[in-house]
Amino acid sequence: MNTVTSADGTTIAYDRIGSGPPVVIVDGALCHREFGPSRKLAEALSEHFAVYIYDRRGRGGSTDTAPYAVQREVEDIEALIRETAGGPACLYAASSGAPLALEAASQLSAVGRVAVYEPPFFVDDTRPPAGDAAARIDAHVAAGRRSAAVSTFMRLVGVPAPVVAIMHLMPPWREMKEVAHTLPYDLAIVGDHQQGKPLPEGLWSTITAPALVMDGGKSPAWMHHATQAVAGTVPGARYRSVEGQTHMLKTSAIEPILTEFFR
Repeated sequence: MNTVTSADGTTIAYDRIGSGPPVVIVDGALCHREFGPSRKLAEALSEHFAVYIYDRRGRGGSTDTAPYAVQREVEDIEALIRETAGGPACLYAASSGAPLALEAASQLSAVGRVAVYEPPFFVDDTRPPAGDAAARIDAHVAAGRRSAAVSTFMRLVGVPAPVVAIMHLMPPWREMKEVAHTLPYDLAIVGDHQQGKPLPEGLWSTITAPALVMDGGKSPAWMHHATQAVAGTVPGARYRSVEGQTHMLKTSAIEPILTEFFR
């Protein structure tokens, strides 16, 4: 494990895998270097790239500094890019990590290319709005009800209640509970874009890096609408639907796409 210090003094833990042009993978909610898809994807990409996987603040080996702000996470990415010899570095992110990566690309000139998969926005009436889910998750976290926070989040992202009940009995639930206190961070990144309203005019219009915005061919209509809307906010962005995939994206499906786009 390596570490880098972010602008506010937070220690960010990371691993570098492989050699070549740098790629930074930004995790979504509840994931970190040792839990989630980033390590397997990093290993697959390492034949062509130096891949940096890191623990977002408050997770795994990284520390945390209050108060939270999305800008602090952009600074974490900036610190990681400096570790790659200053860039340009490519960014890849899925789910709630996607808007964070896009925000970083809008601010940091050292981002060479950015690829994102299924930003979890609700931009029309093809699925119910999030309502007060963020406030309920905040309340659970503040009261130390980690399991309840994760349950509420899982229902928000569309996991059926019986499946959530079964998940409580499985080993990954413990891993998710350990980082449940960071769920409000992801909800802050998503912001107000889960209320069934169109994205604001000009969102991420300052991104100049080549961008690839993707969804899964088997994902629901609301996700396609959201992803297409995000692609429309980034000048010159390419939109692609990955055949046969859902939100649970397979490494074997995304690796060749990223390799082609980042090379």
